[in-house]
Amino acid sequence: MESIRNWARRIKRDALMLWFARRHPDTPFLTKALCVVTVAYALSPIDLIPDFIPVLGYLDDAILLPALIWMAVRMLPEHVIQECRAKAEEWMANQKAKPSSTAGAIAIVVLWLGLLALSWWWWYGAR
Repeated sequence: MESIRNWARRIKRDALMLWFARRHPDTPFLTKALCVVTVAYALSPIDLIPDFIPVLGYLDDAILLPALIWMAVRMLPEHVIQECRAKAEEWMANQKAKPSSTAGAIAIVVLWLGLLALSWWWWYGAR
């Protein structure tokens, strides 16, 4: 059980690290874009797949988010990782709360509304 807690803490730390890395001047442009998407999704109060859906609801939390974080970290220069992880550790120690992403929540809502509109069009427009 302790290893799961450590893994979850590292995921949280690395999500915060990407939050700082997205503004670091040495972060490449495409990596910044991936950091923005990852951080917006990680800090969004709304999940892409709601947790009440059996199995799939937790799939995004267990697979999608760690995969996005892993890809973004692999693309960052080592010195940026070290600087931003230190900032993330400091944030976690001092703030005791994670930042939230209103933009991430809005993006998820827009995505679901787009899927709903597409479904509506497919169901009623195709007849």
